[in-house]
Amino acid sequence: MSLCEIQEELELKNLSPYAAKSIHSKGRKKPKDKCDMRTEYQRDRDRIIHSKALRRLMHKTQVFISPEGDHYRTRLTHTLEVAQISRTIARALRLNEDLTEAVALGHDLGHTPFGHTGEEAFDRIWYEGFQHNEHSVRICEVLEGNCEGLNLTAEVLDGILNHRGAGSPSTLEGKIVQISDKIGYINHDIDDAIRAGLLSEGDLPKESLEILGNFNKDRIDFLIRDVISNSMDKNDISMTPHVKNAMYDLRQYMYDTVYMSQLQMIERRKIARILEELYNYYRADESRLPKEYRKLISKGESIERAALDTVAGMTDRYAMNQYNKLFLPDSWAVY
Repeated sequence: MSLCEIQEELELKNLSPYAAKSIHSKGRKKPKDKCDMRTEYQRDRDRIIHSKALRRLMHKTQVFISPEGDHYRTRLTHTLEVAQISRTIARALRLNEDLTEAVALGHDLGHTPFGHTGEEAFDRIWYEGFQHNEHSVRICEVLEGNCEGLNLTAEVLDGILNHRGAGSPSTLEGKIVQISDKIGYINHDIDDAIRAGLLSEGDLPKESLEILGNFNKDRIDFLIRDVISNSMDKNDISMTPHVKNAMYDLRQYMYDTVYMSQLQMIERRKIARILEELYNYYRADESRLPKEYRKLISKGESIERAALDTVAGMTDRYAMNQYNKLFLPDSWAVY
């Protein structure tokens, strides 16, 4: 019996009856021989970890654009924090940690430069609309691996696609990532906003703090415990209603005071202009596209789509450098 088969047997024996089992995966669009060491979900996790798209998240905005200081979160540190929260919940509920981790690591691969501000700009630029969760799936299916895709399992792709908002993941592991994403970004964004001097713990809505706790680490711990206790031995992942309401009140407070602040709105207009001009530059001439994205056109995709993929994949600093190089006189550009 191979190491993979041993692990599959252990999943069947030890995991919850509600857990997704590797051996029962719906598989991949392009059939591939099984690995003798790793389960299907472990292979997906490893493919995402080794992807260029994950590495680029290191230099993509979480909330604050070009912050002064080394300790603000990036899209990569957010991803790692979500993966940690997700695995804690999955282990406690005896669900599939490997599937949970793969979805968590891949859920934000499709984020544009400058975070949600960039996403909103692309949503206006692209006639079909742009959502980072959909672009995350496109990266996994089409753009990674020299535009050959990562060929992930159906369950991982489903979790990535449906982690956002009203999405409905088909597995409990996907639902864990969906709720862990919110636990992570709400509390970690508060931590960064306090670090930036935009607010203090005392500014947060007292009704929420009375339920969730006064400090960041206490709130995260409380929310994780609530999800676990409320989901134990159930075919669902959920919070206690009043706890969920308190968390969403915090989220709304962040939207009102930080995400939609006057400073952020000023920066949004600048970013929208940068991304639109870069997009127009690349779509005007196929030879300007990177070699791998020209490959998309040879496969029948439009130059507009290839240009969008090119700019959407950039990091914050690469987008700024390209803009300076292409549109500013040498004496003005900052390299």
